Amino acid sequence: MIARFQKHILKFKTPSGTSRGILTTKTSYFLILEESGKVGYGECSLLSGLSFDDHPNYERKLAAFCQSITKGETLPDLAFWPSIRMGYEMALRAFHASNPFELYPSAFTRSEAAIDINGLVWMGSYEFMHRQIENLIKRGFRCIKIKIGAIAFDEELALLKSMRDTFDAATLTIRVDANGAFTPENAMEKLTRLAAYELHSIEQPIAAGQWDAMADLCQNSPIPIALDEELIGLTKAENHEKMLDHIVPQYIILKPSLIGGFSAADHWIELVEARGIGWWATSALESNIGLNAIAQWTFTKSPTLPQGLGTGSLFTNNIKSPLLIKNGYISLNNQIKWNFKL
Repeated sequence: MIARFQKHILKFKTPSGTSRGILTTKTSYFLILEESGKVGYGECSLLSGLSFDDHPNYERKLAAFCQSITKGETLPDLAFWPSIRMGYEMALRAFHASNPFELYPSAFTRSEAAIDINGLVWMGSYEFMHRQIENLIKRGFRCIKIKIGAIAFDEELALLKSMRDTFDAATLTIRVDANGAFTPENAMEKLTRLAAYELHSIEQPIAAGQWDAMADLCQNSPIPIALDEELIGLTKAENHEKMLDHIVPQYIILKPSLIGGFSAADHWIELVEARGIGWWATSALESNIGLNAIAQWTFTKSPTLPQGLGTGSLFTNNIKSPLLIKNGYISLNNQIKWNFKL
């Protein structure tokens, strides 16, 4: 088997605001496995400032990993390189599949079923965020996630009020993502004010690593709390259980590229379902190569909540694929062919 990789800089159609600044580009690496005419594609997706393996030596590590595969050497432990492990798991599964783009055959890959997803509102001015909300509702989304913490809190509350003035909670589900913007001192006051708008959940109200404070919030918050960044960097499986049992969240959010691939995500699901904790999966701004694999894997888990898989249309130079987002669902239209040219 020969392994190699190629860097791909995804370009945003519109600069997108996050808690880590305005994004105009996003780096991914395609990991390619080849042997005797067979090929498998994986994606190692990095988010600057968030990925645990966002490291200056990343390309050197990826090159050495490819060399180990090509030489048939014992592969190194990738616990501290979650995006590379994700890319390798994806590429290996694609290599062994009869169709390298059908990793998890199901009704989803046969174009017979779709996955309910949330629409995403990026940070920006009040007017910019309001336009995004209007556009998502026109496009048929029934669950909308809003990133908060960029503008004045009162303006964010006004956005939520404008949504609830038109749509009640039975008609429109609203999630918010604070990306750790609150402090332990002000979080409960903000959560109490947010609760007036019947929110489904809030992601990561305070920064990760404050287990005692987060546990107190999860126990007393009027809004269910979903952990996101809290999962990143927990490289030892025993720490997964320790964190869940200490904080006891209502939900966790699974980003396979940030937590160590599908094997790690499977382990998290096993743990939370045993504890009665909910979950949903979210892409980490992968290209359509990674998004396709995550969507297929997610479908096999019989998800009951809207998933965060609507990021494929963000880029001007994405890989042409049969992935389709319509009326708040993501599906595969197998009448459209893949066009993956490196």
